Amino acid sequence: MSLADAVARLPYRGPVFEPGHVWLAGAGPGSIGCLTLDVVYALGRADAVVYDALVDPQALEAAPQASLHFAGKRGGSWRVAQDDTNALLVSLARAGKRVLRLKGGDPNMFGRGGEEALELARAGIPFRFLPGLTAALGALAAANIPATMRGMNKAIVFATGHGAGPEDEVDWAALARAGQPIVVYMGVANLGRIAGALMAGGLPGNTPAAVIMSATMPNERAVYGNLAGIERAARAADIAPPALIVIGEIVRMHDLIDASARAEQPA
Repeated sequence: MSLADAVARLPYRGPVFEPGHVWLAGAGPGSIGCLTLDVVYALGRADAVVYDALVDPQALEAAPQASLHFAGKRGGSWRVAQDDTNALLVSLARAGKRVLRLKGGDPNMFGRGGEEALELARAGIPFRFLPGLTAALGALAAANIPATMRGMNKAIVFATGHGAGPEDEVDWAALARAGQPIVVYMGVANLGRIAGALMAGGLPGNTPAAVIMSATMPNERAVYGNLAGIERAARAADIAPPALIVIGEIVRMHDLIDASARAEQPA
């Protein structure tokens, strides 16, 4: 059965996408296989799509009827100012367009979806959120690392490694004391400083760690090691954004799962 046939058999009825409305949507961590039905539906009905650099261009092929507006945000490269993006969303909506704001991952997980929703609300523009698979869960799954594992963790911490200034810096020592796995978004450029701060906060240097680049995409790569050496390993492997840092005992599951799978393969 084809994908189109399988989807056609689902009793799916999407919400009405009204002119002058903005939908703030997540495209998932990269692969178009991570798109939700709601987002595919919205792509097919939008008059305008405002998309980020982390959105797979192939996803935009589902919106041939829409005007495309790039609002790129990627660390270390040219980016569109957030105020300009906010103004564009308001302008397109006031022109009577059905506007899809498409972001990598989930719009409300370090995606500034809340900021954009607030600006739309202040402008009197109706909006809704369409959640997406957040990059952390996509990256962990791609690397065979369960986000939670009985006997290893009862919580997991998502943190950002990129702040606007010292006042936005994460309290890494507090996270180190929590004793739970940590997934860091947008932290590759500061990996050495983050690792040092966690160790200064009491997290042992031999704590398992990984950096996963371009998760779910054909060019996905990952490096594994421990907290003390992960920056060196990532640098040697030429790991660059978009990438996520994973720190904690759950990283061991990657090797355990892979070893078990190899053991079950016939000679």
